Formats: sequence, structure tokens, C-alpha cells
Amino acid sequence: MSLTLEEKQIAVGKYAIHEGDTGSPEVQIALLTMQIEKLSEHLKDHKKDNHSRRGLLQMVGKRRSNIDDCIMSSIYLNYIF
Repeated sequence: MSLTLEEKQIAVGKYAIHEGDTGSPEVQIALLTMQIEKLSEHLKDHKKDNHSRRGLLQMVGKRRSNIDDCIMSSIYLNYIF
């Protein structure tokens, strides 16, 4: 269920703010989204795989908090400037 190097490079290349950027929230959200999609496909075939389901829910929560942070920081910047 992990992403291949090529899949990661595609996401990083598309959403990176600068060269070698892998830690920005945009890149992290993109990588988590790709992992969630892969794991969702796995769970369609393996409905009783509860360990993977728990990991999926953790990833969704982590992505949600990253999205909230991005939204709040952009609102904060718009409010100040």
C-alpha cells in the first residue's frame, strides 16, 4: 500500500513550492491523498482488513488537520495583510 518512488516524485513535482520541497503542507496533503486512494482500493477487496482500515482512518485525520492548518494560515495571512 505504500507509494512508489515515481508516484511520490510526481506529487512532489506538482505541489512543491521550491526545489527539494517535501515537507510543505501542500506536498504532504497530496502524498496522503495518494496513499488514501491506494488504501481505499485495497479495502474494497479486503473488507475485513481492520488493521489497514485503522491506518486509513489515521491518514484521513492527519490529512484533515493539514488541510485545516493550510486554511487557517491563509485566512490569518489575509486578515493581517
